[in-house]
Formats: sequence, C-alpha cells, structure tokens
Amino acid sequence: MKRNKEIRAPRVRVIDKDGQQLGVFTLADAIYRAEQAGLDLVEIAPNAEPPVCKIVNFGKFQYQRTKKERENKKAQHQVKVKEVKVKPNTDDHDIETKLRHAREFIAKGNKVKVTCVFRGREMAHPEFGERVVNKLCEEMADIATPEAPAKMFGKTLIVVLAPGSKKKV
Repeated sequence: MKRNKEIRAPRVRVIDKDGQQLGVFTLADAIYRAEQAGLDLVEIAPNAEPPVCKIVNFGKFQYQRTKKERENKKAQHQVKVKEVKVKPNTDDHDIETKLRHAREFIAKGNKVKVTCVFRGREMAHPEFGERVVNKLCEEMADIATPEAPAKMFGKTLIVVLAPGSKKKV
C-alpha cells in the first residue's frame, strides 16, 4: 500500500477523511491537502483510472484494516472431512447409529466420508458393501449429496457426502 511520495500516478482521485469525494487532483495538490489536514495520502485503489487515494491517518488505517481481516478470518468456517466406517455385514441398528453421527457432522457444515471396508472373503461380494453405502446415501439425501459415485480403492469402497441437497423438499 503506497502513501504520500511513494505514489507514482500524475493525477489521483481524492477522498477526504470523512469519505467525501473531493475530485481529481495532481499528485502534488493531493499531498498538499493531506499535509494541511495533518494526515497521509494513501492509495486505496491503484488499478482505477485515475487511482483512488484517501486522506487518512496511515497508522490508524492499517490497524483498522488488520483488525477487519482478523474478524473476517474468525467468521470463516473451515470444512473438515469426518469419516463414518461400515462393513458389508453391518447390522441395521448400527447403520442407524452411524447415520445419526453423519447427520450431526453434516449439520455442522462438515463433509462426511463413508468408508466400507472389505476383509477376506467379503471381497467376493462387493454388492453387499455397495448396498450398505447406497442405503446411507439415500437416507442422507435430504441434507447431503454425494460428490462423486462410490469408488473402490483396493479393499475399501468410498463415497464423500457434502452438505446441501440437490432436491429441495
């Protein structure tokens, strides 16, 4: 962020400390006005034509800008991927419990990775695992959508559910 003599544009649009637009001035006139007010001329929109400069207390301006950035960063929600593991022969009651946990994760705005692990002879019938994973996806359809169809990675069948649904009821 350039200020005072660092600004290189020959003409600048000037905004005073109260936010009122003063007009387009030469750089020397704009710096003179800022010095008369006992403040700094700060370039706030360098890509505009002509560049926009504001007459402000530079230290206070920087402090407020960093404070605003910190507030914005606090307000952001980082999406985490939570995992729910099932097996091809998982019982209905256990699936309901895992479904309840998955709904809580989605409600908090996180993604849910549903993993079905096959062991030994279970690999002979992957359709059992697909059935369990599809049941979970169907039960979650009102609040979550799969990002991609279920895929096999070695001995695991994986699908990621994201918050939001394609069907609004």
